[in-house]
Amino acid sequence: MEIGDHSPCKTTVKPEPSVVNAMSVDVEDYFQVSAFRDQIAQDQWDEWPCRIERNIDRILNQFSDKKINATFFVLGWMAQRYPSMIRLIADCGHEIASHGMMHERATEQLPNGFLRDVRDARRLLQDTSGQSVNGYRAPSYSIGRNNLWALDCLQEVGYRYSSSIYPVRHDHYGMPEAPRFAFRFEPNGILELPITTCRIAGFQIPCGGGGFFRLYPYSLSRRAIHRVNRIDHQSAIFYFHPWEIDAGQPRIAGVKFKTRFRHYLNLSRMETRLQKLLKDFQWDRIDRVFPIDRVAFEMIPKPLDNGD
Repeated sequence: MEIGDHSPCKTTVKPEPSVVNAMSVDVEDYFQVSAFRDQIAQDQWDEWPCRIERNIDRILNQFSDKKINATFFVLGWMAQRYPSMIRLIADCGHEIASHGMMHERATEQLPNGFLRDVRDARRLLQDTSGQSVNGYRAPSYSIGRNNLWALDCLQEVGYRYSSSIYPVRHDHYGMPEAPRFAFRFEPNGILELPITTCRIAGFQIPCGGGGFFRLYPYSLSRRAIHRVNRIDHQSAIFYFHPWEIDAGQPRIAGVKFKTRFRHYLNLSRMETRLQKLLKDFQWDRIDRVFPIDRVAFEMIPKPLDNGD
């Protein structure tokens, strides 16, 4: 399957009655990650070789082989430059969702700027894909206790759900006190879908993808997701980036050791692990695993010290 081939390639969900989990892809390239912004400014992005099309081809082929649909959180920057790629993803039966325009963290934007960013991204992605864009994921999971006003902005411009809060402690993101599973904040009621964590021996362990998936042995990730499905009776939400299956990506100079370790760790093993994950569990798009209009999601009060 090639990006330039616009033939339909719709897939269907496996019919087994086991728990179906939600698969998602954050469509950004290696030079756009937040950790590299000190080395690569946004106005330099066009100077770097973009490898997104070849990696999306590989991902679409893997999903097609396993008859899996997924949700793709796409940067508006990508839709502007590769509209045929976005249309192909949509034509293959996947959900198109928003990752903002320029991968700017919500914590570093004021409400008016954030509102403009998420509105522009939604309009562009809808026009490009022909789909209604209902979902949003903040770059670097940058919605938390101190900027929950961002959820009001999302609702105002038409988003129906967010997957932007990570209930863990991390040096760059996290809201550990947030519920582990799907919930709504009062009063606006927008659906929030946290990345999945697993409770083991009193500790909250990330098991929803990203660098943690590359760090842990695959057997640990598999057991954790099985535990979420069988003990918590919940669907997991998993994510990864196209650059994570691209071990041949250009190396960025001048990067601190911790950042370099996190970004490049086990890239050569990622695709094999992903293939195992696709085989070992049932997967589908976020909007089908978590129907937006379901009324049974937990409703919790919004904290008072969030800038309102």
